[in-house]
Amino acid sequence: MVKFYSYSKISTFEKCPYKFKLRYIDKIPPEIKGTIEVHLGIAVHQTLEWLYKEVMQKNIPELDNLIIYYKNFWQKKYNSNILIVKKNLTERDYFNKGVTFLINYYTQNSPFNEGTIECEKKVVFNLDEKGNYKLQGFIDRFAYNLEKEEYEIHDYKTANYLPSDEEMHKDKQLALYCIAIKEYLSESEKDKEISLNWHYLAHSKKISIKKTIEQLENLREEVIKIIEKIELTEYFPKKSSRLCDWCEYKALCKKSEISESIYPDKIIEKEPVEIKKEFPVMNYKERGKNTTLDIW
Repeated sequence: MVKFYSYSKISTFEKCPYKFKLRYIDKIPPEIKGTIEVHLGIAVHQTLEWLYKEVMQKNIPELDNLIIYYKNFWQKKYNSNILIVKKNLTERDYFNKGVTFLINYYTQNSPFNEGTIECEKKVVFNLDEKGNYKLQGFIDRFAYNLEKEEYEIHDYKTANYLPSDEEMHKDKQLALYCIAIKEYLSESEKDKEISLNWHYLAHSKKISIKKTIEQLENLREEVIKIIEKIELTEYFPKKSSRLCDWCEYKALCKKSEISESIYPDKIIEKEPVEIKKEFPVMNYKERGKNTTLDIW
C-alpha cells in the first residue's frame, strides 16, 4: 500500500511525536482551529498568489489594489475564535504587520519580471525506488529565471524568526521540492540548476541556496529513514519547545506547565473588529522601506 507523506507531517513528528499521534494517527480535531499567526500567513500568501496570477495575465495590480485584496481577505476569513497568544498584541497589530510585509515586498520586486510559471504548484513524487512512500506538497511560487537560465522555487515566511545560515542549509522542505521538480523536468533540462529561495517578509530579506545532486540524494535517504522510524514507532513522547503555547493540542497535553496556561480557558471571546471599508490613497514608495502603516 502506497503511503503519502508531506513535509509538514514529517516535520511534526520530528518536533513533537505526541502531536503527530494526535493529528495523524488519532485524527483528533483540535479545539482551536487557528492562531492569529496562521491567519496572517494565509492572508499574505493568498494575496501574493493573487498578485502573481494577475502578473501572469500581463496585469500588474496597483499597490492600493493589492492592499484592498488583502484587507478583504482578512475581513472575510477572520473570526473571534482565532487565538492570539501574545496578549500585548491585537488583531489590528497583526493586520498592520501584513500590510507592511506586502508594501515592502511590492516596492522591492515590482514590476515582477521574474518568469513566474505557477503559483501553489502541487508536487508528488516517489521517495523510494519501489514507490511505497510518496511525498506531496505545494510550492508557493515556481519560476524560470531567463537571465540565469535556472529554475527557482520560492517560499514566503511571515514569522519573526530568521534562521541562521546553518539552519537554512539543513532545511528539508524546499530541498524536497527540488527533488520533485528535477523528476518533472525533461531529460534535456535535468541538468539545469534550481535555486531555493525564502522570502522572510518580517525582515525584508531573501535567502537563496542551491543543492548538489549528492546533497539531494542524501536528503532522500534521510527522509526515508525518518518515515521508516515513524512506521515502527509505538510510543510517541511529548517534546516541549517555545512553540507549545501555539499548539492547537495544548489542552490535551500535560505539558501545560511549560508556560502560563492560556489555552483554552483564557481565550477571550470578542466580536470581530470591522475593518474600514475605505482608506486614503497613499504614495507608498515615498514612505520608504520598512514602513509601518495603519489603515485599520
